[in-house]
Amino acid sequence: MNFKEGEVLYFNKPLEWTSFKLVGMVRYHICRKLKVKKLKVGHAGTLDPLATGVMTICTGKATKRIEEFQYKTKEYIATIQLGATTPSFDLEHEIDKTYPTEHITRELVEETLKRFVGEIWQVPPVYSACKVDGKRAYDLARKGEEVELKPKLLVIDEIELLSYDMPTIVIRVVCSKGTYIRALARDIGEALQSGGHLTGLIRSRVGDVTLDQCIDPEHFLEWLDKQEIITEEN
Repeated sequence: MNFKEGEVLYFNKPLEWTSFKLVGMVRYHICRKLKVKKLKVGHAGTLDPLATGVMTICTGKATKRIEEFQYKTKEYIATIQLGATTPSFDLEHEIDKTYPTEHITRELVEETLKRFVGEIWQVPPVYSACKVDGKRAYDLARKGEEVELKPKLLVIDEIELLSYDMPTIVIRVVCSKGTYIRALARDIGEALQSGGHLTGLIRSRVGDVTLDQCIDPEHFLEWLDKQEIITEEN
């Protein structure tokens, strides 16, 4: 392993960790191992704190390839509660409105999901890292300011209903860069003439890399100790 020349590592991001925290942990342990004060480390594709799953982390010169990895197709397993919405479209905020669900059937869900396959326009959540006049949307939203975000064109390759247990559904989504699964939960709820918000999210694949190929952050130090590491002194 030559972390300065550049390595690409895949981690299973834990629940409630920010993407920034995972990058910081990786940088800290590698710097200690190399006995250096600085090392470039970055991630390709942010995961919300309430999401888990595959995160691509690049070190050294491999950080120049971050954009390349961001464009890789991603697969998610999303748990959606129908009949209720939250301001953030997930569990970060309390439920603010409830809606009827008696009319929703498994067949209706399956037919509705088909409408989201292909090119779709999606308005990002106001509680997101999208920039408005140079400021993060979530910073403005948390200050109570009005935030208006423009729809973005994205591609959803596949949507599959994995579980139907009202008011909860579980779906598998294969999609392009820039897809907000929280916003998809909102849009599916609206399309079902109800409401919806995300209660669980796992990024199960990035490109060809699946969860079973990822490093558990809890065991990263142990993994690092087993690697043959090239340093400047070698």
